[in-house]
Amino acid sequence: MTELECLPYGVGYADEGICLLVQMGPYRILLDCGLENLTPLIGVNADVLPADLVICTHAHADHARGLLGLHQAFPHLPIYASEVTAQLLPLNWQDEESTVPFCQALPWRSPVEFFDGLSAELFPSGHLPGAAALLLTYSTDQHVYTLLYTGDFLLSNSRLVEGLPLEEMRGLKPDVLIVEGSYGTSRHPHRRQQENQLAERINQAIADSKSVLFPVPTLGLGQELLMLLRSHHHFTGRPIDIWVDDLVAAGCDSYLELLPHFPSSVQNFARHQPLFWDERVRPRVRRLPAEAGLRDIALSGQTPSIVLTHHSAELSQYIQVGNLPWLLLLPQQPGRAGAIDRLMAERVTSSPSLQALVRAGRLTLDTYLLGDHCDGTGTTQLIHNLRPQHVIFVHGPANYLADLASLEDLQTRYHLHTPNVGTPVELPIGDTFLQPAAPETHYEGELTETADGVTVLLPPTLISDSRWQSFADTGMVQARWQGDELVLRGIPQREWLSQAGDDQIASELECCGNCLHYRGQRCWSQASSLFGFKVTPHGYCPVFEPIPSAAEEDATQGGEMSAETDREGLE
Repeated sequence: MTELECLPYGVGYADEGICLLVQMGPYRILLDCGLENLTPLIGVNADVLPADLVICTHAHADHARGLLGLHQAFPHLPIYASEVTAQLLPLNWQDEESTVPFCQALPWRSPVEFFDGLSAELFPSGHLPGAAALLLTYSTDQHVYTLLYTGDFLLSNSRLVEGLPLEEMRGLKPDVLIVEGSYGTSRHPHRRQQENQLAERINQAIADSKSVLFPVPTLGLGQELLMLLRSHHHFTGRPIDIWVDDLVAAGCDSYLELLPHFPSSVQNFARHQPLFWDERVRPRVRRLPAEAGLRDIALSGQTPSIVLTHHSAELSQYIQVGNLPWLLLLPQQPGRAGAIDRLMAERVTSSPSLQALVRAGRLTLDTYLLGDHCDGTGTTQLIHNLRPQHVIFVHGPANYLADLASLEDLQTRYHLHTPNVGTPVELPIGDTFLQPAAPETHYEGELTETADGVTVLLPPTLISDSRWQSFADTGMVQARWQGDELVLRGIPQREWLSQAGDDQIASELECCGNCLHYRGQRCWSQASSLFGFKVTPHGYCPVFEPIPSAAEEDATQGGEMSAETDREGLE
C-alpha cells in the first residue's frame, strides 16, 4: 500500500474551488473545502464520513465556502483552522441564519496530534489574516512521512499581513509539497511598487475629477485597499471621501475584532487613528448608506469619491449618480491580461446601462495589479528552499500549472504533478519514479521576408491552447528584441484603444505620452524610478525626453536599436 496519496475533489481551475483529500497511512485528511456542490464528498451514503478530519487554510470562499454544508451533513466531522480563520469563516454564509461556530482553532507553530502517529502544525502563509501553511506528519516504526500544503501564500508583506516566514521553513524537506500556482511562471514587481503604481493611478484619476470604483470581495483585497488609501502619502490629509458598502464593511468589522492578531505595525497605526471608520482624519472612510436615496446624496458631491463595493453588486447604481465621470478599476491577474480584458468587456456588454455610460464618456475601465499570491519566482524560491521529493501544483489555470511543471530547474530535481479532479495521485517515497514528459510549450514555424514586411507561419496546433484567444484578441501584435530573441505579444482591445487615444495629447506637453521612452504603455528609461512599469500617458517624471523630430530620429536610429536590446527580461 502506498502510504501517501492525494485525491483532488477540486484543484482551483476557474471557479471550482480547492478541495483535496490526502491519505496518510490509514488516515484521510481533507484539505480545504471550496466546493459549491458537495455531491462528490457526500455521495449516496451520507452515513460514511468523507474524511477523518478537515483542515481549512484560510477563509476565502474558494477554500471555505463548502464547510458549512459539510458540517451540516456530518456534524461529528472535526473541522480545524487557525484562530483568526475560524472567526472569519462565517462571512462566507452571511445569508444563512445564525449558525453555531463549528470550527476548532489550532495554534501557530505548535504540533497537534489528532490520532496515533498523525499530527499537524500551522505556519502563517501571508495572503490573508489567519491564512496558514499546513505541515502534516505521519509516523510509523519504519518511517516518518511529511506533507506540506501551502494553501494560498505570499512571501512579501502586505499592508495587513506579514509574508510567509521562509526562514523558519527552510530545509524542511517534506516528502510531498502541495503548492499553489495561481500566477504560473509570470513575474511581477515587488508588492510596494505595485501599491505605489496603483496609488499613482488613483491620484491621477482624482486630479482629472473622476471618482473611482473598486469591485472587491468581502475579505482581503478591500481591506488592503483601505489601508493603502489611509496611509499612502498621495492621500493622507486630503479631503477625499471613501465609501464602503455593507458586504465589504462586514469584513472590515471582523478585522477590527481581530486587531490583537495583526502585525505590530498595524496595531500601532490603530492606536493613533481608527483602522477603517474615521470621520475626523482625512481621507474620511465611511459606510455607504444602503438606502438608494441616501446613497445618491452621498455620491452626488462636486468632488471625486472612492467607492469599494462587493464584486457582485450592480455597478451602474453608483456610476449614474452625480455629474462626475467614473474610473472602474478591476484587479489584474499577472499573465492573464486577455482574460481580464474579456471580464471587463463581459461586465459592460451584459449591462446596457454600463454600455450607455461608456458611450457617454462617464465611465472609463482599467485594471490594476495588487498581487496577493506569489509569482513564478516566489513559487520556485519556496520549492528550492523546502526541497521536497514530490511537488503537486494546484490552484490556477491548467496552462499556468503546466508552465510551472515545465520549468527545467524543477523537472531535474523534483517529481512534479498537475492533478485532475477525481484522479488519485500516488506518491511513492524513496522509490524510482520516472518524471512524465513536460507539456509541449515550443512551436516551430517558418519565416518569410517580403517586400511588404515579414510573415511568420506557425503550426495550427498553437490555436488549440486556451491562451490563443487572448493573444489573437485584436489581431495586432507587438514585437520586441529580448537579447538575440524576438518576442511576440498580442495587444488586447483595451490597450489598443488606449494607445489610439494617446494621439489626442498635445505634442508640446511634457508628459509620458510624448516621451521618447514611453512605449506599450510602459516607461523604458533606466534613469526613471518607473522603469519597466505601466504608466499613464498624461504622467510626468524628471527624466522626460521629448520624441525627436524625423531628422533627429534618422541620426539616432542606431542608439535606439541599442536601447531596444536593453529591455531584456523586463516584461
